[in-house]
Amino acid sequence: MSRVFSGVQPTGNIHIGNYLGALKQFVELQDENECVYCIVDLHSITVPQDPKQLKQHILDVAALYLAVGLDPEKSTVFVQSDVSAHAELAWILMCNAYTGELSRMTQFKQKSKNKESAPAGLFTYPILMAADILLYDTDIVPVGNDQKQHIELTRDIAIRVNNAYGETFVVPEGRFLKEGARVMSLDDPTSKMSKSSPNASSRISLLDSYNQVKKAIMRATTDSEGSIRFDRENKPGVSNLLTIYSAFSGISIEELEKQYDGMGYGALKKDLVEVVWTSLEPIQKRYNEIRHSQELVSVLRDGAERAGAIAEKTMARVKERFGLGL
Repeated sequence: MSRVFSGVQPTGNIHIGNYLGALKQFVELQDENECVYCIVDLHSITVPQDPKQLKQHILDVAALYLAVGLDPEKSTVFVQSDVSAHAELAWILMCNAYTGELSRMTQFKQKSKNKESAPAGLFTYPILMAADILLYDTDIVPVGNDQKQHIELTRDIAIRVNNAYGETFVVPEGRFLKEGARVMSLDDPTSKMSKSSPNASSRISLLDSYNQVKKAIMRATTDSEGSIRFDRENKPGVSNLLTIYSAFSGISIEELEKQYDGMGYGALKKDLVEVVWTSLEPIQKRYNEIRHSQELVSVLRDGAERAGAIAEKTMARVKERFGLGL
């Protein structure tokens, strides 16, 4: 079986873009692969966090992992900082990476834009991401298309170390979304759906109420043309709604275009509300059952133990290759 690794930051409520782009993939992959999924809390502190809120967000994301269908019997689910080897390997990899390749990372440029100085962790966090992946001898990394550059950096570092020190790391492959599954902002369909947008109606979070879902969809940006067809360049708003509809319902976009031929945007939006809510309601029910339960804590502790056992073997090999320790 191939080993899969991925993680999600505990920074606020997960939206449907995160779900369709990552969590849904996680669930699909667990049936035929050995899967390791974590809540990457060390990544979240590259920007200031309220410690009490961060602890709650970690548990929120862990509960959502299970609520969307991750099975602890099939997947290892844990909190990144509970396995110290992530930080240890990151330092070793940092000594085998270069400032030039880190300075070219697009996300660093975006996040540090217009700042005279940025936290060193923001600059080096792609190395921690590489450590996350390489620590588990990962074969497949399911991520969004915006993470391609990070996967390439991880592969470059793994190959560099292997060439210098002998076979040390598995060189992973990215499993990227098809372009059609990319979920955009509801108020600005030329931008990705984002947790950080000041407009709450620009996104639909997995824990939003029915009324919040309805409000966001009914207010979604469309256009003045009136025809329901997929054309991302000329009709980004309608195309985004069709993408979301198709991803949740399993109906192809071509079929949806035929189904709504001659109908208005109001009909599409009204039906989309019900399609999205049909998927979110059972997720929320399961989330509320486990969020404050001992079951959740037990799953995370067991997951950290299982992940730690894999990480320990990798670190023993890495230290031997680098001549570290006794």
